[in-house]
Amino acid sequence: MGPLSSIISIPEWLNMLIAIVIGIGFGFSLEQAGFSSSRKLAGMFYGYDTTVIKVFFTASIVALIGSQLLSFFGLLNLNMVFVNEFYVTSAIVGGIIMGAGFIMGGFCPGTGLSALSIGKIDAMVFFAGGLTGAFLFAETYPLIQNLANSSYKGPIKINDVFGIAPGTFILILIIAATIMFWIAEKAEKKFARPDITNEL
Repeated sequence: MGPLSSIISIPEWLNMLIAIVIGIGFGFSLEQAGFSSSRKLAGMFYGYDTTVIKVFFTASIVALIGSQLLSFFGLLNLNMVFVNEFYVTSAIVGGIIMGAGFIMGGFCPGTGLSALSIGKIDAMVFFAGGLTGAFLFAETYPLIQNLANSSYKGPIKINDVFGIAPGTFILILIIAATIMFWIAEKAEKKFARPDITNEL
């Protein structure tokens, strides 16, 4: 349980068990939310179904607020929370590749595994493509190593980049999410597909 380990002593086996249970619960939630449907996920790009944006924006805000509250009450050590190291160039290139794959395949890695777990054939093809891409990346890494490691910024947070307090950043994100939800609702009405519900 990482950041909670300084407060609660948790044996390693229980730590791994909790991680597995959380992972299964997350996958189950994705499937129940309909994210195992490539049509539903593709709807985000075409404007007729913005559930993905709403769910993940909401999850991010709840996690941010929850972590700040847990930290305030001394139940979570934010200094022990892992932050991915940021490589600007590889983030941009990788984002473009993943975004293109998302549009073409109809899944992201997490939703793809969720769909794979219930036996969807398109998810199987998507997963095979993902493994192929990982293999090609590993095999060609010596050729693209300089590109992948360029513009290194370290494990930096967005609020640190802009020099603002975490609470201020969360407030800005909530306002941005509210505007995004409003735009999403307008898009769903404009690009509505009456027959799509029966297909999902």
